[in-house]
Amino acid sequence: MKAFVVEKYGKDGVRATDVPQPAVGDGDVLVRVSATSINPLDKMVRNGEFKRLLKYKRPFALGHDVAGVVTKVGSAVREVAVGDEVYARPRDLRIGGFAEFIAIDQDDVSPRPESLTLREAAAVPLVALASWQILVDRAQVKRGQKVLIHAGAGGLGSTAIQLAKHLGATVATTTNTRTQELVRSLGADIAVDYTKEDFTKVLSGYDLVLDSLGGANLKKSLTVLKPGGLAIGVAGPPDAGFARQLGAPSVMGVVMNALSRKVRRQATALDVRYEFFFMQASGSQLRELGALYDNGRLRPVIDRTFPFDQTLEAMAYVEQGRTTAGKVVISMTPDDE
Repeated sequence: MKAFVVEKYGKDGVRATDVPQPAVGDGDVLVRVSATSINPLDKMVRNGEFKRLLKYKRPFALGHDVAGVVTKVGSAVREVAVGDEVYARPRDLRIGGFAEFIAIDQDDVSPRPESLTLREAAAVPLVALASWQILVDRAQVKRGQKVLIHAGAGGLGSTAIQLAKHLGATVATTTNTRTQELVRSLGADIAVDYTKEDFTKVLSGYDLVLDSLGGANLKKSLTVLKPGGLAIGVAGPPDAGFARQLGAPSVMGVVMNALSRKVRRQATALDVRYEFFFMQASGSQLRELGALYDNGRLRPVIDRTFPFDQTLEAMAYVEQGRTTAGKVVISMTPDDE
């Protein structure tokens, strides 16, 4: 089968090649990929940013989102059948959406939401799961709380705005002038145009900040939290909880804590908290999220679609910041199919 694989870590480390179809274990389903999508995590894994914790054996196919049709199931699979249309964020060390076929653990897949096409469904899994696990599992957002979601027009931001609004929160976001109308249509109560305003001058007393930018933006975000508030970062710096989540040796926890020491100290001084977040695969959560898409509470935002043979161009398009809003999808089929 054709796949885009990481042969070496770095910007030029991915190439198209022919590889064997993946083996199907007893608890696996083999999916013929119809579509996938680009996430910032693809760049991070390609560049080897997590290579001490996620020990991929190169060459390996890249790609963290999948939507497609099941073509084979393992002997222990009971709830998924050949012919089912599914979507998934395959678990770490088993990614590979940038390929014609992928074997996925049955616990990671979910039926495609009925209201979404396979292309639309391919834009959903990682950002929807991350939004759910941050807002519901980690922060336990409640009605009436105030949530700031940075980069509200992005793939994660556009999804998190909708879910936070569904949970009853008052939602603020940062975005540029072009996407003000979009983020408000998704449910943002306050949209700060970062090209014209400093969000720290207009926002205060927030229960939660979801930061996907890191660096100075994360440090500034701590100042808009109320005492006891929580900032969750998906761009880093990592903390010891990340190492524990991946089952890494305790020494790696010490290393991760060192990387985040400055921001955690600043948080403590402000009487707020900082935590790093790294999402986990979950087919059961995708089922719950699928219901929210089907009842109109959530909708995917898609910037544009590339054909499979232009996967490298699609990655470059995202890395160059050319995306206007939402996700970039890669489709295996021509537009007229």
